Amino acid sequence: MKREDVLMEALPYIRQFHGKTIVIKLGGHAMVDPAIMNTVIEDAVLLHYIGMRVVLVHGGGPEITDKMKAMGKEPKFVAGLRVTDQDTLEIAMMVLAGKISNTIVSLIAQNGARGVGISGNDGNLVIAKKMDLRRVIIEDREEEVDLGFVGEISRVNPGLLRTLLDSGYIPVISPLAIDEAGNNLNINADTMAGEIAVALDAGKLVSLTDVDGVMDTKRTKVYHRLTLAEVEGMIADGTIQGGMIPKLAACIYASRNGVERCHIINGNAPHNLILELFTDLGVGTMIRG
Repeated sequence: MKREDVLMEALPYIRQFHGKTIVIKLGGHAMVDPAIMNTVIEDAVLLHYIGMRVVLVHGGGPEITDKMKAMGKEPKFVAGLRVTDQDTLEIAMMVLAGKISNTIVSLIAQNGARGVGISGNDGNLVIAKKMDLRRVIIEDREEEVDLGFVGEISRVNPGLLRTLLDSGYIPVISPLAIDEAGNNLNINADTMAGEIAVALDAGKLVSLTDVDGVMDTKRTKVYHRLTLAEVEGMIADGTIQGGMIPKLAACIYASRNGVERCHIINGNAPHNLILELFTDLGVGTMIRG
């Protein structure tokens, strides 16, 4: 497409979402590859300057694992779920709210905007409770396991985020929360992004990952448009498995609670975020209620 055609195709989307909130969950290789992260932040800053209220929520599982090993602590997983003891929680807080959040805020500044790094426990933004025992399958046996300091979100108090957005900042949120007694808890980043999107009445929730979107069982076809019913059917029949399930669970929750559109895209290709939001075909999967 000619450059002018690209701009004209983008115009109705820019007009439609001007002034609306977009929550972007950063994940995949964008969290460990500086070049990829920089292009993602470039896109986020562009969205900010064309009038969207941008909120970033980031994960950091691989970096937490690397830091744990560097500090001589072996990560423990049960049926693919991380067990978070007190030492692991402290390392997660250091990596998430320290290194990763500060890196993203610095990139926002380098691209000409103002970012503020916060976590869910700042200003009582996210209140959670310790997750109940989880039933998992271990060697063909169903067992109950305690994942430690892992939380389930009880409520979101978005006042701090609204203040930051009204003042022209891009909030960068680490997936941490506190319980009613003020104890720290680790939260799944996809879940956090979905809850934040609902609390802010967001127009869009976008999840960046390492695959091109929701795909068929042979992983040869990307579904560019899906309804909630189609997504739920694909989860039920096993088409969707593994790490895609929590991302789609967040999309389902957000769509049912007022978020207009949810997107899952590959964050590794340069400027996929812009192409998904501002072109007719898009490059990933868009989900609507």
